[in-house]
This record gives sequence, C-alpha cells and structure tokens, in this order.
Amino acid sequence: MAPSNQVDHGEPEAGGRIGLRRRFTAPGVHPYDQVPWERRDSRITNYRDGTVAFEQRDVEVPVAWSLNATNILAQKYFRGIPGTPERETSLRQVADRVVDAIAGWGVKDGYFVDADEASAFADELKYLIVTQRAAFNSPVWFNIGAKGRKQQASACFILSVDDTMDSILNWYVEEGTIFKGGSGAGVNLSRIRSSKEHLRGGGTASGPVSFMRGADASAGTIKSGGATRRAAKMVILNIDHPDIED
Repeated sequence: MAPSNQVDHGEPEAGGRIGLRRRFTAPGVHPYDQVPWERRDSRITNYRDGTVAFEQRDVEVPVAWSLNATNILAQKYFRGIPGTPERETSLRQVADRVVDAIAGWGVKDGYFVDADEASAFADELKYLIVTQRAAFNSPVWFNIGAKGRKQQASACFILSVDDTMDSILNWYVEEGTIFKGGSGAGVNLSRIRSSKEHLRGGGTASGPVSFMRGADASAGTIKSGGATRRAAKMVILNIDHPDIED
C-alpha cells in the first residue's frame, strides 16, 4: 500500500495510554478488508529429483504475497497436523492466533486504557503483518497462541558453560530444550580446559572442540519448534585458547 493510504487519527490522548494511534487502519474497518486475498496451492519440490517435499492446497494469502512467502508460511508456520480440520489454512488464522494472544496479554497486564486502544493495537499489528511491513521471528509464529505449546517468543539465548562435566552436560540439556521451542542458542566454551592439559586421575582432557562436535550432532537431530528446519547455534572459542587451531 502507498503512504497515501495511511489513516492518521491525531495525537494520542493523555490519561495513561501507551501512546498508540492508528496509522493504517480505521475504527470499524477490519484490516483484512483493506487488502485483496486469493487462494493458491503451496508446493515445494526437491531440486534434486523434482519430487514433492511439501504440499498444501487452497492456502489463503494476500494477492501481493509471493509464492515463496506463501510456501514459507504454509510449511513452517501453519499450526495443526496436515490433513486435519485443525490445520491452519490462511494467513488470517495465523495473524489472529498471534496478535489476539499478544493483545490479550496487553489487556490483562494493563497496557491499554480501554477496549478501543486494544482494538487499535490489534488492527494495526494485523495490518503490518498482512502487508509485509513487519514480521515476527520464527518462535513467535511457532508458539504464540498455539494450543499446547509454551508461549516462548525469544529467538536466541546466550548460555554459559564452566569447566565441569555437570555444567557441560547441563548445557546439552538446555540447548535441546531451547531448540525444541523453536529458538537458537549461543555459547562461549573458552572456560573449558584444552585437550593438551592433564587430568588429576590420569590422561588428558577432552577439550572444548570434542564437546562442540557432540552438541552439533545433537542440534542436527532436533527439529526446531517441531517444524521442518534444524536448530541454529553459535559456538565461540577465544583466540587465545590453546585449542583454537583445532
């Protein structure tokens, strides 16, 4: 939409409001009615042999959305088991699920002074989504408003690991839990002694690189957020660590 379609209803009123005013929507006009919609088939093929890797027919999206955006929405972010009545089939359902949950929390926690302000917030956010002016990170689409899922919305977590087996194994557990929720994790392993150091009981330490490989293999087996993508992770080793060349 061109900027000329913006609706400005003046400065926000005083008296406790969060400063929200409508820019793209108007009271009494649903944001979904401001854009044209169509139904199309979502299909992703394997580039190697042309076989169909994913397919969902009759997906509803705005006309302006590309096929690539449609495929990402249908494959990654629709909730519900494919082929069942509970499966989402429209961007409207996804936007409603996410935005209504967020707006509901805002009402519960007192962010809005009245129902009109809460409605304005929800309408504006839905308009931003359907017109692709803004998009949430993947954990929001995976989890927010979805039944039976923890309402976890953060995309990345920074963890810490000490030079003990308990801490290292706890890191594995924490990362697995984070990946299950659809998020990624980063950690600096420079506190772990190098593989060149001797142990009190004899032998030498495993070193951080060996633990990196184990964590990497674990991440490769977990579908992030239950979707068809693998977990994202970052591992740091300081340049002055003895195992940096490994």
